[in-house]
Amino acid sequence: MARTALPLSDIRIKNAKPKDKPYKLADGGGLYLEIMPTGSKLWRMKYKQATGKESRLSFGVYPDVSLVQARKQRDAARELKATGTDPGQLKRNDKQAKAIAGANTFERVAWAWLGKTAAIRAATTQDKVTSWLKKDVFPFIGNMPVSTIKPLDVLATVQKIEARGAVDSAHSVKRLCGQILRYAVATGLAERDVTMDLKGALSVAPQTNYAAITEPKQAGELMRSIHAYAGHPYAVAALKLSPLVFVRPGELRSAEWAEIDLDAAEWRIPGSKMKMKIDHLVPLSVQAVEILRSVHAMTGGDKFVFPSIRTGARCMSENTINAALRGMGYGKEVMTAHGFRAMARTIMDEVMGERVDLIEHQLAHAVKDPNGRAYNRTAHLPARRKMMQRWADYLGSMRDGAEVIQLHGKTT
Repeated sequence: MARTALPLSDIRIKNAKPKDKPYKLADGGGLYLEIMPTGSKLWRMKYKQATGKESRLSFGVYPDVSLVQARKQRDAARELKATGTDPGQLKRNDKQAKAIAGANTFERVAWAWLGKTAAIRAATTQDKVTSWLKKDVFPFIGNMPVSTIKPLDVLATVQKIEARGAVDSAHSVKRLCGQILRYAVATGLAERDVTMDLKGALSVAPQTNYAAITEPKQAGELMRSIHAYAGHPYAVAALKLSPLVFVRPGELRSAEWAEIDLDAAEWRIPGSKMKMKIDHLVPLSVQAVEILRSVHAMTGGDKFVFPSIRTGARCMSENTINAALRGMGYGKEVMTAHGFRAMARTIMDEVMGERVDLIEHQLAHAVKDPNGRAYNRTAHLPARRKMMQRWADYLGSMRDGAEVIQLHGKTT
């Protein structure tokens, strides 16, 4: 009668000595311990695939993997086999999945997303987004496989930003992480956008408007201060142009000579730089063209109309106009670079009596035609061109301190 091998015990395993060649100690159910000449003791399991071919599984090294743990792995493998699943193939698939996850960290996916979506963002926005990721996100979750990131991982990251008082930035970075995670979902690298679980987890950002001067008398004083400002030539020109064109500060400082036709007196801003992602046309008044021609003599050979003082490869800093306003004595609670938009919107409507739809067009706000369709960038261009010249003339009159008889019968 054939003799049945006894199950293994810890004493028997500890007493097993290495030999010149590897040998096996069977435990049962396909599980065995392989004793190597080096003294290593390796857990193995043999089983037959559906095709009848014999295969092997590795469960680790004794005593790191105990006898009890090895038996649990054997039983789990046998349960899988009973359901028609090849445990060896499943293990190889898991290993491959872990390798893919390890290679696709949040940082790696974020860089891929940045490259894929760069065309839809203004250069200034791209710089800001990249800076947020480098300083506030990558140091904390950058090395994590994107598929393993949990809601608390993102929350802990954005709460660090919130803790320093930058509540708006914390919300922006949370949205940014969500965009990257949705890209990971779309490319099969993650299951879901976990930032959706963080609604209400951050402090509510206070709703504040950009400070702006909207009274004609104060606007006249501001125009005189700007006219007398004696800073860097690029900053002076950008400051003087700001009220004339009242575009967003980022659009002004990233203006390129390729976008401007001085002879046609037009500035065509591509949609990639605009908040609404729609091309925008700015008719240039005689005064605006004069300023730009003076700047062209200095920076016409560069890409940007207002290049950085340090390098022509980048545009002017986002703080330049605000710093100039502060230097003239206008605190951030009184006037900001963005405030020129509100100044134009208010005075052109309430004092000059300009058509509101034309003003909204020139502010690049969403304006619909009577049929509910969005106007294109050239809509009402002749009327807008005349309006922009009237605005420039009005600013000049305020600067010179002249009495202006308004269309609504008001005098300032």
